Amino acid sequence: MMTADKESALQTNHQVPGKKQTTLGLYVTAKEAYAMWEGEPESIHVIDVRTPEEYVFVGHPEMAVNIPVGYVEQKWDSKENDFVLMPNADFVASVNNRYSPSDTLLVMCRSGNRSAFAANLLAKAGFSKVYNIIDGMEGDKVDDPGSDYHGKRMQDGWKNSGAPWTYDVNLDLLRIPAT
Repeated sequence: MMTADKESALQTNHQVPGKKQTTLGLYVTAKEAYAMWEGEPESIHVIDVRTPEEYVFVGHPEMAVNIPVGYVEQKWDSKENDFVLMPNADFVASVNNRYSPSDTLLVMCRSGNRSAFAANLLAKAGFSKVYNIIDGMEGDKVDDPGSDYHGKRMQDGWKNSGAPWTYDVNLDLLRIPAT
């Protein structure tokens, strides 16, 4: 079981940008999240809040349950330069159906922003041990004009951490919206 000192260290040892901050203040990197899960796979749970399309086509941690915090709407948001994300009204209920508020949840998205939003929704619903995986599945964009990876999500993240991930789909771990 994780000690209070170790939990406190995970809360404070990260410089967390505003969009990735949560009300609970619990943060881990993808590498730390995998180590936590690996140490206690029966009691620590990884939730991937990306869309089912991202989960399947970009890949996902082998143990991650996909419970999207939103779904892509086929409309473009010029201000955000991205597709509109329609909130998943069943997000908290779906998490509640699988986990209890005292469970340790490690929440991830692409890069840590949506997972912060999801962690805040869960905190508001009474979950108390929800960690935001601040570098997500793909990590942050490389900000180095001299790099071949400039502008690409190659900085940190689950995919770049050495932790296992897959494109294989286990339907027991995938949440597809009802039609």
